[in-house]
Amino acid sequence: MTPVLDLLATGPGVSVQDLGRPGHLATGLSTGGAADRRALFEAAALLGQPAPLACLELAGYGGRFRVGAPTRIALTGAPMRATLDGAPLRWHAAHLLPSGAVLDIGAVEAGSYGYLSFAGGIATPEILGARSAHLAAGIGARLAAGDCLPLGPDTTPGAPPLALPAPARFQGGTVRVIAGPQTALFPPDTRARFFATPFTAGRGNRQGLALPPPDAPFAADAPPNLVSDLIVPGDIQMTGAGVPMVLLCECQTVGGYPRIGTVIPADLGIVAQAAPGTVLRFAPVTLEVAETASPPESRWIAPLRAQAQPLIRSPHDIPDLLGYQLISGAVRGDEHEEDSP
Repeated sequence: MTPVLDLLATGPGVSVQDLGRPGHLATGLSTGGAADRRALFEAAALLGQPAPLACLELAGYGGRFRVGAPTRIALTGAPMRATLDGAPLRWHAAHLLPSGAVLDIGAVEAGSYGYLSFAGGIATPEILGARSAHLAAGIGARLAAGDCLPLGPDTTPGAPPLALPAPARFQGGTVRVIAGPQTALFPPDTRARFFATPFTAGRGNRQGLALPPPDAPFAADAPPNLVSDLIVPGDIQMTGAGVPMVLLCECQTVGGYPRIGTVIPADLGIVAQAAPGTVLRFAPVTLEVAETASPPESRWIAPLRAQAQPLIRSPHDIPDLLGYQLISGAVRGDEHEEDSP
């Protein structure tokens, strides 16, 4: 019997996401996939998956969920308040979700995107090689209460629950940037001011994050007929109003705004998770530094698995604690005295 996930209630931004659809830029389709890709690799490490599988991306708020068969889950990305039949669950950890139990996930406590992953993944049909919704391209859609999703089988149902240290990418901070082919269009003093400016995140979505300047706008010495060319997630476009815009997973594939640089892949999750009001700074780094800091994604899981530790539950989070057999016998403590001569 195929396990089924019932969505009893959902927030406004719940969708199926995986690592997206690489290889379609020539036809105008960006890769898409999860806004915070690292969260999917964290889930894979917690669940013992060889690679990330399709999961639920929870933008700002989760919902209420129930499964028809026991399965292991992982909660990663932006921390949210989660309970299982009313008992609190630790975020950045894996848990067993029993059949019929109700999982409630509330609003984000920091960041923007949380993720609910399943040991067998979400088994919806693939479109162009992926299951993820690409909302800007009209592929898939946001999910709603009453939807049912098929799940793949949990191949290691008895695996012990694990937890990861809480990541630090949900509070903003410094983001590393490499130069690009249009960086030189910005005068040296403009570049210096850009890298010295603390930006407060404005409105954003899966296409990009706007960073309104706190003082004067930024301008490039770009020709009026600047030719549109290939753009990728992480590129920092400077709009006609002089506002930096960091492109994210569902960005367009070509653009004509000048770009002052590109956020390195290792730090792009910090930008994606920046909720309005979060402060971001940018720091220029060399290509050599960027390559060292951003290894290929195929090398992300192993270090995360090394960090995973057995999940130790607090007695306060076990409502049926007295129902467990905590000892298998008892002694008085003075037996050795009776055996003494």
